[in-house]
Amino acid sequence: MKDQISKLRTQYQGELLDENNVLPDPTEQFRKWFNEALSSNVLEPNAMTLATATKEGLPSVRIVLLKDVDKSGFTFYTNYNSQKGKEINENPHGSLLFFWPQLFRQIRIEGTIEQIDPAISEKYFHERPFESQVSAWISSQSSVVDSKEILEKRYKEYEAICDGKSVPYPTFWGGYCLKPNKFEFWQGQPNRLHDRVKYLLDTENDKWIIKRIAP
Repeated sequence: MKDQISKLRTQYQGELLDENNVLPDPTEQFRKWFNEALSSNVLEPNAMTLATATKEGLPSVRIVLLKDVDKSGFTFYTNYNSQKGKEINENPHGSLLFFWPQLFRQIRIEGTIEQIDPAISEKYFHERPFESQVSAWISSQSSVVDSKEILEKRYKEYEAICDGKSVPYPTFWGGYCLKPNKFEFWQGQPNRLHDRVKYLLDTENDKWIIKRIAP
């Protein structure tokens, strides 16, 4: 296995990424790259790795789906009582990673995470498919469950209760927004001389500072 892994090689060949030509606002640069990922048929371009940590600094990561992005930040939804929900509650610092291998691109985003307006979460909940609404109610996310059969039984029972009705909004479920203070755009290049452009937020002057960093 070690020999197989160590011999894996990919020659990256992406478009050039120049710190002098990127957009001055990193959110707009993200939108530009995201739209290019969409037009390139990247599988689930809104899939992002979310890193959180406990108050002691013990990290954990998982894939979540981006559901909105604007000037305020990057929004995703989950159960507030899940592992990530509990970690965010005690340590609001987090990080996101988008990886689009077809384009030889990744984007790292760091910032603080906070819950969004419950009214927005409730509105989005009712826009979700019926099956997803039921699943949100019957799953105590991240907690131990004795068997899948138990989950399936809960699902069928709650599905029958809600059949033909509007599923009520679960107040233990909703959105979080990561508010960025740092972005890094990475573009793969030959010979591992990758292009990396970093945006750092100057909070005193409310502006973004753009720098190239070494690969």
